[in-house]
Amino acid sequence: MADIIHLLPDSVANQIAAGEVIQRPASLIKELVENSIDAGADRVQVIVTDAGKTCVQVIDNGKGMSETDARLSFERHATSKIRQADDLFSLKTMGFRGEALASIAAVAQVELRTRTAEEELGVSIQIEGSKVINQEVIACPVGANFSIKNLFFNIPARRKFLKSNHTELSNIIAEFERIALAHPELTFQLHTPDAVLLDLPSGNFRQRIVNIFGRNIDKHLIPLKVETPMVSIIGFVGSPESCKKKGARQFFFVNGRYMRHAYFAKAVQNAYERLIPEGDQVHFFLQMIVDPARIDVNIHPTKTEIKFEDEQAIWQILRAAVRESLGKFNAIPTIDFEAGDPLDLPVFPTGDFSEVQEPSICINQDFDPFVMRNSGSTSPFTSETLDNSFSSSQANRFAALSASTGAATSTSTTHSPKSSHRGWEEVFAASQEELSTNSFDKHGVGSSNEHSFQWETSPTDEHQPTLYSQLAQGEQPVWEIATQDFLQYQGRYLLSPTKEGLLIIDQHRAHMRILFDDYVNQIARHAHASQGLLFPQILEVAPNQLAIIQAIEAELTDIGFELSYLGNNSYSVLSAPADIEGIDPVVLLQSILEDAQQHDVAVHEEVVNSIALSMARKSALPIGQLLSMDEMRDLATKLFQSSQPSFAPDGRNIYQILPHRLITQKLD
Repeated sequence: MADIIHLLPDSVANQIAAGEVIQRPASLIKELVENSIDAGADRVQVIVTDAGKTCVQVIDNGKGMSETDARLSFERHATSKIRQADDLFSLKTMGFRGEALASIAAVAQVELRTRTAEEELGVSIQIEGSKVINQEVIACPVGANFSIKNLFFNIPARRKFLKSNHTELSNIIAEFERIALAHPELTFQLHTPDAVLLDLPSGNFRQRIVNIFGRNIDKHLIPLKVETPMVSIIGFVGSPESCKKKGARQFFFVNGRYMRHAYFAKAVQNAYERLIPEGDQVHFFLQMIVDPARIDVNIHPTKTEIKFEDEQAIWQILRAAVRESLGKFNAIPTIDFEAGDPLDLPVFPTGDFSEVQEPSICINQDFDPFVMRNSGSTSPFTSETLDNSFSSSQANRFAALSASTGAATSTSTTHSPKSSHRGWEEVFAASQEELSTNSFDKHGVGSSNEHSFQWETSPTDEHQPTLYSQLAQGEQPVWEIATQDFLQYQGRYLLSPTKEGLLIIDQHRAHMRILFDDYVNQIARHAHASQGLLFPQILEVAPNQLAIIQAIEAELTDIGFELSYLGNNSYSVLSAPADIEGIDPVVLLQSILEDAQQHDVAVHEEVVNSIALSMARKSALPIGQLLSMDEMRDLATKLFQSSQPSFAPDGRNIYQILPHRLITQKLD
C-alpha cells in the first residue's frame, strides 16, 4: 500500500489557519489594531472601504519594523512576543502566536509600509495569496501602514458568505469599540472615505464610554472598584433604571484584552436580583487585572475566551463588588424609618396600672355573611342598608363594567340563602326558580325591588337555553352551540366556545399579527400616514447604528417617520406614524435599530419585515388591557382575515383550541 500521508504546502496551511483567525473584515481590524498596540503606538487610525471588503487600512505611529522583520513577519508562527513555552504564562501583549499576518496574507492582497525611528528610509512589501509580489525601499513615516485589499479574493466561496455592507460595517465598529474601551489612554479614529465614524481622543475609562455610546449613558454609570490579592476589578455598572430587554452594553476586559464570559456575566446579573424585572439585562464595563500566570488566553483562535484558575472565587468577588457599589450609590431601594409623621404611641405611667382595661370584643351571634336579602327569606340586611351601601355611583360603575367587558353569558348570577342542610338538588331547583322569576334591566340591576346582579345577556342569545336547563333536560351541550361571545381571561387571553372545543386567543400576539400586515401593506403602497411632532425630538444613535439607520432610511420614511441628520450621530425626529399614539417615537426608533442590528437586512423585503415587526411589537395591545365585547369580536374577526392567523410575525402561536375530551377528562 502506497503512503498517503503528506505535508500540506505553506500556502494551503495558511489558508486553513485563516479560516479560524480571519472570518470577516472585522477580524482584520482586531488583529492589525492589536499589533499596533503591541508596537507601542499611542495613535491608531483605521480606514474602511466598502465595509472592509474592498480595503482595510490601519495606520499607527508605533516603533515600526526593519526590512528583515517586515519580510519575516508574514511567515507563520513568526513572533517577537514569546521565545519559549514558559512565556505563555506571563503574557502581557495582545498577540503572541504569529498567525495573524500569515493568515491575512494568504487570503488577501496586502501592502505594508513601515519604518523604524533609527532608519531614514522604510520598506514597502506587497503580498498576494502568501506570495511576495514586490519589495522596495520607500520614504514613509515612523510606524506601520497596513493596506488589506480584496479580502478572500482567492476563495470565492468564503467571500460569497460575507453579509451586507452595513452588517459587516456594524461588526467592524463593534470590534473597534472593544479595543478602544480596553485602552482609553490611546487615541483611535475610525472612518470611511466619506465620513468619520469614531474619533476618540485619549482620556479616562468613563470618558471613553461616553464618547462611544453617547451622553445619555453617563447618568446611569455606577463606579465599581475592588482590589484583592486574587483580582482587581474597576469599571462601571448600569443603574437598575437603565436595564433593557435586549441590547445592553456588556463588556469584560482582562489585562487589557476583551473577553466573553457568560459565567461572570451571570454574577453581575445575579447582583441585580429583585432590582430589575426577570429577563432584563444591565449595562456593565468592567476591567480585571489578574496575574497572567493564573489565566490561560490560548484556548480560542480569536482569543476572546479566557480560562481562569480561580473562577468561582472571582465570581463571588465580582457579585459582592457589584452589590456593594449598588448600595453605596443608593441604587438599592432602602426604607426610611424617619420619613413621614412619627407614630403616636401612648406611654403608660410607671407604677399604677389600675386604669388599664382589657379591650372587650362584641360578637353578633346572629350575623351570617352569606345571607342576602331575598323574597320570602329573612336577612340581616334591610332594603335601606343595601340601598345605602350600593350608592348610585357604584351602580353606575358596575353598569359601566358590565358594558365594557361585554359579558354575554346565558347564565344569570343570583344569591340564595345559605343552608348547610340542603342537598344540591334542592339548591339547583331553587336556583332555577329564581332564574325564571327574577327580571333584570340592561345594566344588571334588578327592575323589581330586589338588588340582584347578573351579566348582560347578548341579544343573539336571548332565546338560547341556559346551561342549567340543558343539564336538567339532557339537551345538546352548550359548547357545541357556536357563538360569537368572548370572555377575557387575566387580561391576556380571549376565550370563546366553538364546536371543536374552547378557543383560546393571545390578544397581544393577535394584534401584533394584524398590525404587522397593515404596516407591510403601507410600506408596499407608500401610503404612510404621518403626523408632525409639535416639538421635534432628538434621536442619538451609537456609531455602529449609524450605518443601519442610513440603510433603512427609505423604509422609515415609507412607514411615516421624517428624520433630519444633525451631525455627531444625532437625528431630529420631525414626524412619526400617525397610529402610534402613546408610544415615544424615539423609543420606537431605537427598538427598530436594535432589531435591525441583530439581523442581516440586506434585502428590501427583510428590511420591511424587520421594521414592521418592531412597529407591531411596540404598538400591539399590552398584556392586561381590558377589552369590551365589541373589541374582542373585532380583534378575532380581523385576526382570521389576516395573512397568517395561526402565527405571530415572530413565529409564536396566536391561538389554540382546547378539545372537549381534555375538558371532560379533567372534569371526570
